[in-house]
Amino acid sequence: MSPDTLLADTSAWLVAALPDHGIPSLVAIAFIAGLARGFSGFGAALIFIPLGGAIIGPKLVSPVLLVIDGLATIGMIPPAWRGANRREVITMAAGAVLGVPAGTAALALMDPLLLRWVITAIAICLLALLVSGWRYHGEPRTPLTSLTGLIAGLFSGAAQLGGPPVVAYWLGGKTDFARVRANIILYFAISTCFSVVSYYFGGLFVEAVFALTVVILPSYAIGLYAGSKLFGFTKESTFRTICYVLIAASAILGMPALDGLLR
Repeated sequence: MSPDTLLADTSAWLVAALPDHGIPSLVAIAFIAGLARGFSGFGAALIFIPLGGAIIGPKLVSPVLLVIDGLATIGMIPPAWRGANRREVITMAAGAVLGVPAGTAALALMDPLLLRWVITAIAICLLALLVSGWRYHGEPRTPLTSLTGLIAGLFSGAAQLGGPPVVAYWLGGKTDFARVRANIILYFAISTCFSVVSYYFGGLFVEAVFALTVVILPSYAIGLYAGSKLFGFTKESTFRTICYVLIAASAILGMPALDGLLR
C-alpha cells in the first residue's frame, strides 16, 4: 500500500468515525485538562469529563480520556516510580481492583442522561471536598488505604474521577507534595491498566474512541508537558486555585440543562 493510499484511507476512517460536532472544543478542553494533570498529577477528569460529556456523551468521553491519558503520561511513570511510596500505592491499587469493574458496569448500563447528571453531581461534591481543605490526618492504615482505592476505583470506572478521594487521603499526612504527586501518578498508572481491561470487556472501546484519540492526544500531551514544567516554577496555592475554578466551571457547563453551549 502506497503512502498516499494509506493517508487517504486513514482520512476516510477519521471522517467516518469522528463525531460530527464539537471537535475544536474537545481539543481546547483537552489542553486545559492536560495542564492541570501535568502540574498536580490529577484534575484532568474533573475538567474533561463534564465538558466532554456534554459534547459527545459520557460513554464515549470516559474511554477517550482513559486512552489519551494513558498514552500521554507514560513518560511520567519512571520518575513517579522512584519518588512514590510504592507500598502504599500498591495497597490502594488493590482496592481499585474491585472498584473499577463496578464503576465500569455503571458506565456501560446506566442511561446516558442520568449518568451525566450523576457525573456532574459527583464532580461538584469532589470539588467541594478539595476546596473545603479537609484531609485525612491520621497515619495511613492498610484497610483505610484499600477502602480509599475501592472508592477511587469506583469513580474511575464510572467517569475517570478517582483523583479527589486519593488526594484528600494522601495530602493530609506528613508526606510532602512532591511525594504525594508521585503517589498519585503511579496509582493512576496502575488503575489505568484495570480500567483498560474493564472497559474492553464492557464493550466501551468503539471506533470513535480511537479516532478521537488521534485528534485530541497532541493537544492533551502539550498541556501535560506545560503543566509538568509549571510544577517547578508556580506556587502550588496559585495553580490549585486556578484548577478549582476550572473544575467548577466545567461541572456547571457540563450539566445537561446547558446543552448546546459547547457544540
